[in-house]
Amino acid sequence: MILPSLRQLQFLDALAREGSFSRAAESMHVTQPTLSTAIRELEGILDVQLVEREARGATLTATGQEVVNRARALLSDAEDLVLAAKGASEPLFGTFRLGAIPTIAPFVLPRVLKHLKSNYPNLTLYLREEQTARLLDDLRARRLDAALIALPYEAVGIETVSVFEDEFLLAAPKGHPLGKEGRLKPEDLAPHDVLLLEDGHCLRDHALSVCKMPSVRDGGEVSATSLHTLIQMVDGGLGVSLIPRIAADSGLGNGLEVSIRPFSPPAIGRSIGVAWRSGSSREEDARIVAAELKTLFAKN
Repeated sequence: MILPSLRQLQFLDALAREGSFSRAAESMHVTQPTLSTAIRELEGILDVQLVEREARGATLTATGQEVVNRARALLSDAEDLVLAAKGASEPLFGTFRLGAIPTIAPFVLPRVLKHLKSNYPNLTLYLREEQTARLLDDLRARRLDAALIALPYEAVGIETVSVFEDEFLLAAPKGHPLGKEGRLKPEDLAPHDVLLLEDGHCLRDHALSVCKMPSVRDGGEVSATSLHTLIQMVDGGLGVSLIPRIAADSGLGNGLEVSIRPFSPPAIGRSIGVAWRSGSSREEDARIVAAELKTLFAKN
């Protein structure tokens, strides 16, 4: 039995990503005829059409898509093998693909990147920002090695470790009654218009839990797509909200007519943690990333 080569599978993966023989060849640093010939040889080995060739590009057939999905798992295993051999005595060696949810990414990833690159000079980091469910899908599909998510979050086939607790702070327009001095409790928000992120953001669920509010308030609600939009809405006097301390410490709200106050006692709404695929060969690297994050944020 003749088996496909890893190079042929790499070419098919590139074609699936680029949707064009010319762009796929460019991304793989080969000529278009070389890539096209390799794809035809792969189709011959498998005895099935993988690609529909069109004047303006190329589209995978249903079988081609199934093959490329399986090929990506094989390529990921091959990459893990090479990294394990080259970096057996050196942690975080080579490429590491790290994801993060939008309510963490802009406030944590810049510091993480600088810190890890300083401590691990042979590390190449690829970063991706997505909502939790998509990050976990990417972990399972081996498109990511680890992800920064908010815990608790139960997911089949995913392991996690907590790094640090993230406190919720009140954000209110200047002059708002809740912005005044005095003891502030989460239940004090109940009679007021509370602005939230839209459905799909786990921070929304954590905020609702802290405020002991139902998922939808009578009369509807105003929601935002990001924390930056949310704080602008508070600045515009549309209501109050909860924002993570990591966002406030990174300057969210600076220059706006917004009061940011802590609750008493502190309102811990979520833990920031690192997640990885169960059984991943990069588990030890994921745990190292978690330990480095814990050290980094313990200094705050």
